Amino acid sequence: MKRDAAIDAWMREHAGPLGDIARHWFDVMRTAGDDVRELLHDGHPTACVGDAAFAYVDAYTAHVNIGFFRGAVLADPARLLAGSGKLMRHVKLRPTRVADAEALALLINEAYRDMARRVSDT
Repeated sequence: MKRDAAIDAWMREHAGPLGDIARHWFDVMRTAGDDVRELLHDGHPTACVGDAAFAYVDAYTAHVNIGFFRGAVLADPARLLAGSGKLMRHVKLRPTRVADAEALALLINEAYRDMARRVSDT
């Protein structure tokens, strides 16, 4: 879906500083391209190109993860990405620690472009 009401409900359930962080970065994902679609996948707001997920947000008790389904292939000169999975990586954000917003926005846009290329190649 272009906009999923379940995500809006998720955002309302995650009020406060962590919810604000999640909401902000999911809004960045939503605007990455005209073909971005969204869904609640495994309980997490997820941004997709068509049916192919490229990023998600999740709020925990003390931090928010901005996750990338193919994060292992993304260029990360600011070294924001964490994780050791075969493909997935994430950026952990806390209200008490300022993130490099420009570098994170670049990662989101690169993840979108990477997935858009993969979808168009199929």
